[in-house]
Amino acid sequence: MNKKTLSLKKLTHDLFKNGKKEMAGRSRGARFREMIEKILREGDEPCLIIDFSGMGAIDFSWADEVVAKIVSRLWGDEYGEKFLVLKGLNPSQEENISVALERKKLAVLITGPGGWRIIGSLNNYLAQTLNQVMNQRQLTLRELSEKEKIGMNTSGTRLLNLYKKRLVLRMEGLNGANKEATHRGRQYVYQSLLA
Repeated sequence: MNKKTLSLKKLTHDLFKNGKKEMAGRSRGARFREMIEKILREGDEPCLIIDFSGMGAIDFSWADEVVAKIVSRLWGDEYGEKFLVLKGLNPSQEENISVALERKKLAVLITGPGGWRIIGSLNNYLAQTLNQVMNQRQLTLRELSEKEKIGMNTSGTRLLNLYKKRLVLRMEGLNGANKEATHRGRQYVYQSLLA
């Protein structure tokens, strides 16, 4: 999957000539969000990675205005089949973004030196399913059903919910490990956003 990395440090320099690195307040956040939304709508890459490296503090209002609104709109399919990953968050930034997402029962994938994680709010069974997809890099509902010893309908529902929450990519076709599978209808392969 093609990915585009957006440096907030560079975006801050382009948007605000005063050199401040703090991300505070709804009005300042709205300018960031509008620029990020333009990239999501107009960009060819399905996955946008927002890099917070070198940025200052984030307050709750900014986190809610930018990250929570964008994730909510992703889940509402306002940008089409687009995905978001956050990168380079410091603990303070992560905490404020996590609270903003949790209050709206949203979640987003983050990545850093310690690997990937989810911040925000995600049901335990969906987190467990996401863990399977991330570990395998790609998975079909049949493979998930066999690994977790759950029904095919349950597997399909879990994977579809992760896709609708824009936490995994969905591609039509057969997984390379399962080419001899015979079935009716479509088969989807669900893939890690980091693959």
